[in-house]
Amino acid sequence: MSDTRFQKGQSGNPRGRPPKPRRPDISAFEILLDKRLTATVGGKERELNVEEVLQQQTLKDALAGKRMAIRKVLKMIEKREVALAKKNPPPPRNIPFEIHHCAENANEAMRILGIAAPNPTHPNRWKVNTWATQAALSRPGRRKFSKRDVESIKFFTDNSNTLRWPRGRIE
Repeated sequence: MSDTRFQKGQSGNPRGRPPKPRRPDISAFEILLDKRLTATVGGKERELNVEEVLQQQTLKDALAGKRMAIRKVLKMIEKREVALAKKNPPPPRNIPFEIHHCAENANEAMRILGIAAPNPTHPNRWKVNTWATQAALSRPGRRKFSKRDVESIKFFTDNSNTLRWPRGRIE
């Protein structure tokens, strides 16, 4: 056996197997999409990549009434709108507003909503409508009313003798 090319215990390939070349990080699909094609768009020949040709074909199918193509085109439009909104956000609108703290404004709001009305015997004094007072009294979880609170509520409520007072909430 001494007539072999390599001696016993010595490799015939001292450097070892060469490494395989690394595959690029792009997929075959991406390579296909980057391929350039010549297409006729609007009667003119243009050079487009496969992705652009597919988009043109999808648009053509959508215009022909194919539902899946219509759905795809709507999604493309939505993506484009989102991208444009990110790129160019709308300018902030500074809307000036004024706050007027005035008893007349509050009185007018209560009159419009039907919560209160001017007292016919005292025009500068307003009376709260019975339904509004009753709604406030009926709210659960409120504190107990003192005799003074009850008298004040009766004084400022129109037709206060029809109020139903909650049980257990008057001291």
